[in-house]
Amino acid sequence: MNMQKEIRLYMFQTGVLQCKENNIKMNASQEPYEIPVPWYLITHPKGHIIIDGGNAVECATDPKGYWEGITSVYWPVMTKEEGCVHTIEALGLDVNDIKLVLQSHLHLDHTGAVGRFPNATHLVQRKEYEYAFTPDWFAAGGYIRKDFDRPNLKWQFLELDYNDVYDVYGDGVIRMIPTPGHSPGHCSFLITLPNSGSILLAIDAAYTTDHWDEKALPGFLASTVDAVRSVKKLHQIADKYDAMVVTGHDPAKWSTFKKAPEFFYD
Repeated sequence: MNMQKEIRLYMFQTGVLQCKENNIKMNASQEPYEIPVPWYLITHPKGHIIIDGGNAVECATDPKGYWEGITSVYWPVMTKEEGCVHTIEALGLDVNDIKLVLQSHLHLDHTGAVGRFPNATHLVQRKEYEYAFTPDWFAAGGYIRKDFDRPNLKWQFLELDYNDVYDVYGDGVIRMIPTPGHSPGHCSFLITLPNSGSILLAIDAAYTTDHWDEKALPGFLASTVDAVRSVKKLHQIADKYDAMVVTGHDPAKWSTFKKAPEFFYD
């Protein structure tokens, strides 16, 4: 089978973040907690797409030097081989064949692909990009400017209203859905595949199944009201499309999905 022509969704992981439970679930314990750092590749005949890219590969060798003070809260544990460029190459793809990098948002554990693929255009909501340069004090540690403030990057800025949906290739395969709350310009993704059907990548609009099930708020957010309403919105979309839901950082739920490179959804 020619993966250059087939539509597939691969689920990858750039290691884990070590933190405390209350960093992920508001008002939870201060016990140590470890979360996966997912990212996604979609192969498509119009050009391959990466969603987010996980942690920057520099976190494998110098996490404190690269992320600085935020490592006192979130400590990344990964290998260089888990970096998105190495992973793409190990899958047998050429980095030049990555056409788009879609950013759910620009927090540090989602910007590992920015600027790594020479032919890629980077899509993000304009409000997220602008906020990343001028974050409020409580959110500043979550944005690593050297990840996204790079020379010669090709950006496409989306200006989506709350009820808009952006169909990336116009074929219904990859749709970006505004889900503010975790960050001002956060997006989730509805992926519709020929055989596997619809898969809803909530990303950080729903950290965990507790957040998805409205049993806990996330440990970090920009707007509580927006975060709650975005989950409601995603529930409606999941029901409408009978979609499999993938939460952003749930260690138990993440283990149940098909993992790349051995497995994929098509």
